[in-house]
Amino acid sequence: MYKAFDLSGRTAVVTGGNGGIGLGMARGLLAAGARVAIWGSNSEKTERAREALAAEGGRVEAIVCDVGDERQVDEAFAESVHRLGHVDACFANAGVIGKPTPLVEMSHEEFRRVMRVNVDGVFFTFRAAARHMVDRGDGGVLVATASTAAVEGAARNSHYGASKGAVASYVRALAVELARYRIRVNSILPGWIESDMTAGSIANERFAAAVLPRIPARRWGTAEDFGGIAVYLMSDASSYMTGEQVLIDGGYTKF
Repeated sequence: MYKAFDLSGRTAVVTGGNGGIGLGMARGLLAAGARVAIWGSNSEKTERAREALAAEGGRVEAIVCDVGDERQVDEAFAESVHRLGHVDACFANAGVIGKPTPLVEMSHEEFRRVMRVNVDGVFFTFRAAARHMVDRGDGGVLVATASTAAVEGAARNSHYGASKGAVASYVRALAVELARYRIRVNSILPGWIESDMTAGSIANERFAAAVLPRIPARRWGTAEDFGGIAVYLMSDASSYMTGEQVLIDGGYTKF
C-alpha cells in the first residue's frame, strides 16, 4: 500500500453510512485501516450494515441518528468520540432526494423536508465535528457529499439542487475558516449512482433511456466508486487539498 493512504490508527464518522455511497465510503476507509462509526436513521438497516462490515474484518460502530435533529447530532457525535476515542475525519453524507415538483406547485413543507436533512444536517454534523477537532488541536478532515445538481440545472428538483449548492458553497467557506486549525474541508459531487434513493428513477425505462446515453462511462455509478475518494480525502495524500469539489459522475457533467 502507498504509505500515505494508510489510515491505521485513525478514526472516522460517516453519516448515512448504512447504505449507498456512505456504505461504500465506510468500506473503503475500513479497508485502509481506519476505525469507523456509521450513522443512520433506521436502526435495523444501520445494524445490518455494521454486521456486514464487521464480517469483512472492519472495526466499526453503529449509531442511530437523524441528522436533521440538532440534539441527536450532538449526542451521536459525543457517543462516537466515546466509542472511537476521538474523531479524525467526518463525512457528512446523509441526505434525502427531492420529490420532482415544479416550483409553482412546491409546498414549503417539501422544500423544508429536503433542507432539513441536506443543509441543516451538514451544519449540525460539521459544527459538532469542528468543535471536537478544534478543541483537540490536532487538525482533521471534513468531507460533505453534495451532488452534480449543485452545478447543473435540476429542473423540477430545484429544492434538491439548492440544498446541494448550499453544501458546496458551505464547504468552500469552511475550508478558509478552518485552515488555521489544520482542518481540511472538501466536497464530493456524485452523479447518477445506484442506491436506494435513486432506485425508482433508474428502474424507469424512459428515464434510463434519456440519461444513460449522456454518461460517457455508459454505466450508473455504484457505492464501490466512492471508497477510493474517501480514503484519499482522509489520508495524508491530500494534505494540501482543501476547499475543492470532486466530481464522481462518469463524465456526466462534461457531456
